[in-house]
Amino acid sequence: MQAPDDWFLKGGLSAPALADALVGTGFTEARRIGKLLLLDTNGRATLGLRFGMTGRLLVDGSAGIDRLIYSSARAEPVWDRVRVVFADGGDLVVRDPRRLGGVSLDPDESRLGIDATAVSPAGLRRIMTGSNAPLKARLMDQSRLAGVGNLIADEVLFRAGLDPARPAGSLLAAEVRRLHRHLRQTIEALIEGGGSHTGTLIPMRVAGGTCPRDATPLQRRTIGGRTTWSCPRHQR
Repeated sequence: MQAPDDWFLKGGLSAPALADALVGTGFTEARRIGKLLLLDTNGRATLGLRFGMTGRLLVDGSAGIDRLIYSSARAEPVWDRVRVVFADGGDLVVRDPRRLGGVSLDPDESRLGIDATAVSPAGLRRIMTGSNAPLKARLMDQSRLAGVGNLIADEVLFRAGLDPARPAGSLLAAEVRRLHRHLRQTIEALIEGGGSHTGTLIPMRVAGGTCPRDATPLQRRTIGGRTTWSCPRHQR
């Protein structure tokens, strides 16, 4: 096992401690909660992987995604932050050019809310009810709803026709149902397409970009501390 970048190890984890937990064990299950990938071992430890906007997971040299919009597709060994070598051959590598992700051991799963693909319409309604936070910020609150990042939030709200700056608690019951439908459909489509960068709105999130639906010039704002693009015409 190799972990040459101490900064990439989170929660006080060190390379020797990570090696002690993994060497001599095997991975038994892969799980996901929001943006966190969890690899359980038969040694009772769980490896937590976060990829940020630029990280990819390679198994035996093959990545599950060909490219990321904010990253590089080059294969630079210096970008390999953690490498786990299997006794029967092959390896697992976390490659992250900009070091926006991280690796942890036994992460606290209780700090995350329900996964965005598992929330029910009623559950989403409870998350929104009574909140004065902007709708986009509420969607991205990982302690309440895990898995919605900046690009996904903009894409979901674009498809649902909802203004990201609206107070979350102002949504009507029908609007919550619409948001829930587009939340599930959007995430499924982005996963199938290869990542959050494959959304319909994404190519237009630039200066001079126009709405793919009605050609209205997009509005650029900062909402919840994140750069946000939306259509002032059909998102209300």
